[in-house]
Amino acid sequence: MNYNKVMLIGYLTRDPQLSYTPSQTPVADFGIATNRKWKGNDGNDKEEVCFVDLRAFGRTAETINQYLHKGNPVFIEGRLTFDSWTAQDGSKRSKHRVTVENFQFLANGESKPQGQQEPQQEPQQEPQQTNNNVPY
Repeated sequence: MNYNKVMLIGYLTRDPQLSYTPSQTPVADFGIATNRKWKGNDGNDKEEVCFVDLRAFGRTAETINQYLHKGNPVFIEGRLTFDSWTAQDGSKRSKHRVTVENFQFLANGESKPQGQQEPQQEPQQEPQQTNNNVPY
């Protein structure tokens, strides 16, 4: 049995770069940084940053390119892929990358997904809570 699923929350480290395959499929390449914080055995706060390269295809790539920019928070769901190629100098190169299957915009400063929609101005009053989206 095999299972390949990646879920990440992080901040874009660079603006997405949109390109097209020979068959005109949109491709967006971008990166995010995720942070891990913990308290070490010595009692001091520790932090580790992980930089991840991502690639999205199709309408997802176009939406990411249009609405996400360096510094934006995002929730990513995807799969880990392995790319290998021969560099111009003849050396073999390879890297792991996450292929985006789904994503959600996040509001700055929040850690919960806000839904995959165009960013909108937040209302000034406190929103009413409903149970419309609660699964039973």
